[in-house]
Amino acid sequence: MTLRVVIADDEDLIRAGLRVIIDSEPDLTVVGEAADGAAVIPVVREHRPDVVLMDVRMPAVDGIQATRRLAALPEPPKVIVVTTFENDDHVYDALRAGASGFLLKRTRPAELVQAIRAVAAGDSLLFPAAIRRLAARRDNERAAVPGIGRLTAREGDVLRLMTRGLSNGEIAAELTLSVETVKTHVGNVLTKLDARDRTQAVITAYESGFVSPY
Repeated sequence: MTLRVVIADDEDLIRAGLRVIIDSEPDLTVVGEAADGAAVIPVVREHRPDVVLMDVRMPAVDGIQATRRLAALPEPPKVIVVTTFENDDHVYDALRAGASGFLLKRTRPAELVQAIRAVAAGDSLLFPAAIRRLAARRDNERAAVPGIGRLTAREGDVLRLMTRGLSNGEIAAELTLSVETVKTHVGNVLTKLDARDRTQAVITAYESGFVSPY
């Protein structure tokens, strides 16, 4: 199966470079581009990509607002925020808005394509340590999440391991469970936390105080 990608960045050179890298892979293809956050919405509606690479800082409509709008679509694509600085607060805001992960613009081509595949698969977390550091910077923004109290003990164990970035297979090995059982637990966690993916569940775990980012 070929993964369909849309690139949203206000710099022509960046878009061109990303297109070359992505289109060189047999299982990836760029189906559309957008030069700002407003333009990406109609491009996504037309081409229905699996993944959107979203520059976090763009004129008019930035990557945070654009990500929020994409997340509200009936069948939203996965969004990877692309940024210059790892500790940019805008990155965390984009993750909270619905992005599934982030990449630095200096990321090597091999890491870029691996990240696209990982986010599309949805069974692991991109850069869990960096997300934890970003969450620690916002540790004063605690929020009550009723769904946290509805997690079973095993689902809580699974969520803790998700915050460490473990894949379903790694969680299964850690807890001596089958991968299918872990998938069921992950699904239950997402449902109870009203999270669209693992990244949103992990952010909820930090912001509710269920897991400490320190």
